Amino acid sequence: MRRAMAVLAAVPLILFAAACGSDDGASTGATATGAGAGAGVKVTGDVGGKPTVTFPAGTPASKSSYEVIQPGTGDGIKAGDRVIVNLTVYNWDGKGNAVQGSSYDTKKPETIAVDQQIPQVLQEGFTKVKHGGRLLAVLANDSMAQQPATQPAEPTKVFVFDIVGTQPPPLKAATGKETGESLKGVKVVSPGGDKAPTLTTKTDEKPSDKLVVKTLIEGTGPKVEASQTLTVHYTGKLWGSDKQFDSSWERGQPAEFPLSGVIKGWQQGLAGVPVGSRVVMSIPPDLGYGDQAQQGIPAKSTLVFVVDILGAS
Repeated sequence: MRRAMAVLAAVPLILFAAACGSDDGASTGATATGAGAGAGVKVTGDVGGKPTVTFPAGTPASKSSYEVIQPGTGDGIKAGDRVIVNLTVYNWDGKGNAVQGSSYDTKKPETIAVDQQIPQVLQEGFTKVKHGGRLLAVLANDSMAQQPATQPAEPTKVFVFDIVGTQPPPLKAATGKETGESLKGVKVVSPGGDKAPTLTTKTDEKPSDKLVVKTLIEGTGPKVEASQTLTVHYTGKLWGSDKQFDSSWERGQPAEFPLSGVIKGWQQGLAGVPVGSRVVMSIPPDLGYGDQAQQGIPAKSTLVFVVDILGAS
């Protein structure tokens, strides 16, 4: 859906912005109210199909709220879960109230983390519905990030979420069978368990001018698709010098990003690799940062990464 509709490409940004109105997500001014609080918005249709939404006459709601349309009968949702949803989004402007897109049209459900990066009204609302349920959320400007005075206010957004399930939590580290593969000139030591691998790139070997990807541990999860968002642990060093320029392991937190938004070497090297795998990649300059120096990375550098693919959605 992010790839098919511009507005739904911004859905995660809308949700994130709505959480940033203050330093404390619970004090954005949005009131998370329960059943019957959908500001007069009516939702009809069966869960599992695109809903029909009817708006009341008059001025759009200026206060955020949620309403449980169908409670569902499956597992409950708790804070910290990554909930898989079909969603339909409307601009409630009091005029056309136009639909902005629906995953029922694109046939690609979305995954949303129930955490402090989404508005308080959604943090609460998701925990009141179970798998197979339907949640209506009205997100007015009281839950949006503060806008410059010269910028027009965003229309009130209306979301209808159908709960498909929850995504399993990401792995802690690569898990699977060691393949015995290696990358000439590079040494990777895998200590096992949830410990970080050690990457050494001090070598006199000349790097390849092509992308080289070796699978060190082959996971058993689904293969990564180019359109997905990945959760990974990684360490990055410069070929030949053993100089480290980045490591999620040292930060103590996996990285999460759309695969389509990173350097080409990662896009080409990780697509098709099973979740749970550990790979080592040698990335030539033309698939990395090319002639542009980055912090800690000189221009025309060959980059070496060891990457654990912990999850994909």
